[in-house]
Amino acid sequence: MAVVLVAGGTGFIGSHIVRRLAADGHRVIAMSRSPDRARDRLPEGVELRRGDTTDASTLGPALAGVEVVVATVQFPNHPVENPRRGYTYVKVDGEGTVRLVDAARRAGVRRFIYLSGAGTREGQTKPWFIAKLMAEKAVRESGIPYTVFRPSWVYGPEDRSLNKFATFARVLPFVPVIGSGRTRVQPLHVDDLAAAVAASIANPMAANQTYEIGGPEELTMDEIIRTMLRVMGRRKPLLHAPAGLMKAATWPLQFLPAPPLSPGAVDFVLMEEPVDNTAALRDLEINLTPLAEGLSYLRQGPGSH
Repeated sequence: MAVVLVAGGTGFIGSHIVRRLAADGHRVIAMSRSPDRARDRLPEGVELRRGDTTDASTLGPALAGVEVVVATVQFPNHPVENPRRGYTYVKVDGEGTVRLVDAARRAGVRRFIYLSGAGTREGQTKPWFIAKLMAEKAVRESGIPYTVFRPSWVYGPEDRSLNKFATFARVLPFVPVIGSGRTRVQPLHVDDLAAAVAASIANPMAANQTYEIGGPEELTMDEIIRTMLRVMGRRKPLLHAPAGLMKAATWPLQFLPAPPLSPGAVDFVLMEEPVDNTAALRDLEINLTPLAEGLSYLRQGPGSH
């Protein structure tokens, strides 16, 4: 068992990874910008440390005694950037990971696991890809044995994406869908991603590897939402809004303190980046959860999460 620090360990994905690693018997430290607000989200025995990847001076103390770092940091209200507050992909995910890698090297960390994203490759120009490429480069050149994961769309009880559609299905006579509804993705249950991260820590085959990982089904957005409605036991029509219209409508929203959507976030939502699970399934021996099963938490109705 190892001493593992999960950077961003109080967020949606990070907290699931923390719970999985704690259940596996690791000594787990959750690093957060605001650890005091997150105590009740984490299991007993998990240590909380303050650390902010935008402030290098906080990272040395946070990493003291750590053997493995899992980097899952993301800015508040993701994927809607807020440049005025410094909440951008490049500042938090890109430059922040570079700082974290540097601090990990100085602290003598023996393994670095980074959560990148599906479709990350040279030549991509969207800000989230620029940030992920910057981070991946720092991880690969660090000299620390690493594992990089490039997950597809991650969902689960606390996610802010798929659950928005569930909220729409409860309160509106229709479910709004951006674009044609034909964008194809492989929704990945957050616990499956946590299992993959946990399996990679002690597995020598996972050292210095980059794994694409997505759910077992490739589905269109319409199919995903219809599956969700079926699980919820609701019948609602889908109302498609053209992407260009949504970008125009959301442009003024980006100036709000916490905008619900922005033109950039519309592009993020419409991203179509298929993943190949072959290597991850072979090396990590994990099981992938079908969407209808993964959404079972929605059967309990409002208040279930």
